[in-house]
Amino acid sequence: MPKTLLHATNIAHSFDYELFSNIDFTLKEQQSIAIVGRSGSGKSTLMHIFSSFIKPNEGSVTLLEKDVYALSEEKVEELRRNDLGIIFQAHYLFKGMTALMNVEIATLLSNQNIDNELLERLEIKELMHQKIGELSGGQQQRVSIARVLSKKPKIIFADEPTGNLDKETAKLVMDVLLEYIKKENAGLILVTHDEEMAQLCDKSFKLEQQALKEM
Repeated sequence: MPKTLLHATNIAHSFDYELFSNIDFTLKEQQSIAIVGRSGSGKSTLMHIFSSFIKPNEGSVTLLEKDVYALSEEKVEELRRNDLGIIFQAHYLFKGMTALMNVEIATLLSNQNIDNELLERLEIKELMHQKIGELSGGQQQRVSIARVLSKKPKIIFADEPTGNLDKETAKLVMDVLLEYIKKENAGLILVTHDEEMAQLCDKSFKLEQQALKEM
């Protein structure tokens, strides 16, 4: 029986207006779930709530059997460092360093080794001694994904990870993410506006009219 990695109950949140309410959501081991919705629908905010970065106005989020918004800041940092992998469309790499140094930082912080097979699979092994500034946007994004996966997270939160990539590279990235969660008994939440990428996941939900509905 696959373990539950994330369980959110009765989530509601608003800024100047209500974004969404009454959202229940569960992610299990080896499961991939896409959340789609138009720009401004609140899908990135929902992902930030699920991943410990924004406390919802209402509801609870349990990550790896821990009530995340009841934890101390220190415990949340530990959870983020060891068990959560966050992939953004903007990759936040250290520009003055080589690709290898960027990946090494993640492995050192999490006591893991660099996975050469992963670098080969992402087609970036030959680029590892180049500075980040010398790489194309697509190459930088793949280095950023290698950095996240190298720390062996249990849950990957990916916010538009293929948004700046051509179709072929986007498909490669999705294949790598889906292979990773099967191999490592992890889970993936993908936030995207690309319904083609969403269809590669086990389940897809649409965030519209303040509600999350399975597609």
